[in-house]
Amino acid sequence: MFHFIHFQHIRKALQRLQISRFLLLSILLSALLTSHVSFVVMAQQPRTYCNPMNLDYGFTPIPNFSEAGRHRATADPVIVNFKGTYFLFSTNQWGYWWSKDLDKWNFVSRKFLLPHNKVYDELCAPAVWAMGDTLYVIGSTHTKEFAIWKSTNPTVDDWKIAVPAFEGAAWDPSFFYDDDKRLYLYYGSSNFYPTYYREINPQTLQPMGEKQELIRLHDDLHGWERFGEYNDNIFLKPFIEGVWMDKHNGKYYLQYGAPGTEFSGYADGVYVADKPLGPFTYQKHNPFCYKPGGFVRGAGHGASFRDNYQNWWHVTTGVVAVKNNFERRLVLFPTGFDRDSLMYSHTAFGDYPHYLPNQKLTHLEEATTLKSALFTGWMLLNYNKPVQVSSSLSGHTPNYAVDEDIKTHWSAATANRGEWIQSDLGAASTVHAVQINYADQDVDSMYLGKFNNIYHQYRLWHSLDGKKWQLLVDKSQNKTDVPHDYVQLPKPIETRYIKLENIKMATGKFALSGLRVFGKGKGKVPEQVKGFIVLRQEDDKRNAWLKWYPVSGAQGYHLYYGIAPDKLYNSIMVLGKNDYNLKSLDKNTTYYFSIEPFNENGTGPRTPASKVL
Repeated sequence: MFHFIHFQHIRKALQRLQISRFLLLSILLSALLTSHVSFVVMAQQPRTYCNPMNLDYGFTPIPNFSEAGRHRATADPVIVNFKGTYFLFSTNQWGYWWSKDLDKWNFVSRKFLLPHNKVYDELCAPAVWAMGDTLYVIGSTHTKEFAIWKSTNPTVDDWKIAVPAFEGAAWDPSFFYDDDKRLYLYYGSSNFYPTYYREINPQTLQPMGEKQELIRLHDDLHGWERFGEYNDNIFLKPFIEGVWMDKHNGKYYLQYGAPGTEFSGYADGVYVADKPLGPFTYQKHNPFCYKPGGFVRGAGHGASFRDNYQNWWHVTTGVVAVKNNFERRLVLFPTGFDRDSLMYSHTAFGDYPHYLPNQKLTHLEEATTLKSALFTGWMLLNYNKPVQVSSSLSGHTPNYAVDEDIKTHWSAATANRGEWIQSDLGAASTVHAVQINYADQDVDSMYLGKFNNIYHQYRLWHSLDGKKWQLLVDKSQNKTDVPHDYVQLPKPIETRYIKLENIKMATGKFALSGLRVFGKGKGKVPEQVKGFIVLRQEDDKRNAWLKWYPVSGAQGYHLYYGIAPDKLYNSIMVLGKNDYNLKSLDKNTTYYFSIEPFNENGTGPRTPASKVL
């Protein structure tokens, strides 16, 4: 008898289960010796996700924020693991989400306002924390009229007032409940004032003592803290905001966002201390969460948490900033602490498909490849490939749907049923997943705030020759709002053309900022980059110019850098060019750099880490 064993389908799953090759071979040999029938070992594909998070985002509720057009927006997220369930709060959504698995999110409608609170920012940059069997929440405020709310069953709208008027009014508040049952408030959002802290009485939930200064930005030393899209705006001072505290192995990690929410370089840094009120020391590896390149950019003002397997994550803010500076989305990155207690996040290929874990992962697994152990290895198959469409609105050309830039979008002339877009992968490829990123084009003027009765409907088709089409995904009966719908196929397919057919838009015209097809091409990965140089500015060490010879067949490059050859935790995806102006370095830090090319077939070899003084 013949026995077919499909190793490539189970390799990734076994790596995550930490099953050794020896044990695997032993199991398979035993099965072969005792079986008298043919069999195929087929591991069910683990679930995956893809940034930006596919949430039913509300529309900005603030009229003057939408003068350039109605649009979805949220930011400043917090995820709290409460009783084994994940609760996600973010700015001005008129409710919040919960999930059992970080995959399917359920929305609970709720306005956290008292009758006399006449504000648009009903829950801006919310603080959420657990004490015992109770979850607490409050939004940002400069008045002492906001309530702290509490619930022991937040999967439904079952909230009560814990404190009707919080005396410690604060913007961008964050509460931290320590192991010794002491409660602390950290807060601040300004380009002039520092961040502050106050101790809070955990019984009365009111402040104890006066506020104390915590940390300030030092953009004269830390290049990434400078204001501007590329840290190059010398006219305005940067903003510090979004303070968040975590405790790990007895150390306190005070996280903060800078330099401005509208920039691709929006990032989160961290200070470390042995006590919750410091003194705090700037971590040598900073920012710890940074994503200035790729489809969705930005990684600032977030919060860290542990999943049910004790893996760390960082949920934070991605930037759109087209119709308004505060047009934003949420992104989620694997995060951890290395053997030297440095906090880091994996953002390399951070908006490509990643596995959702089903066990505890170790730092060693994550660090060896400079990418998360959760990265699927599925590549983008249709970057800047040919596109055909049913129609186009003036100024919104078809290529904008495949240019890997969330700031641009293609729009059909209408929202009518039957409008379509077709993407040519260039050659037959193995497709694992498709992400459909809808854009807000000509959204009706009524859309301010959250709407729970809107939804998208579509069909996805595929073809090997562009003539004979087969149905791939049918969501023509869908009744959910999926602005960044991500579909992992039950099993991979071999195809060349992907067509998206509109059935119904939730709002506005049929428009896409990204139709992204993921899988593996059948060609070669690019060769190693040659001629890679890093020139650091002599009179301002915050700046460096990176240059390399272009590699034939490369879609783009990942630049990796860090404070040691084995700590290249920061990464930048570069598309369409072979140089990069980097202005995010710390003035007094020595760095190591490496570069890695990639294309639809995978990643090429990295260059050895080079030291740059």
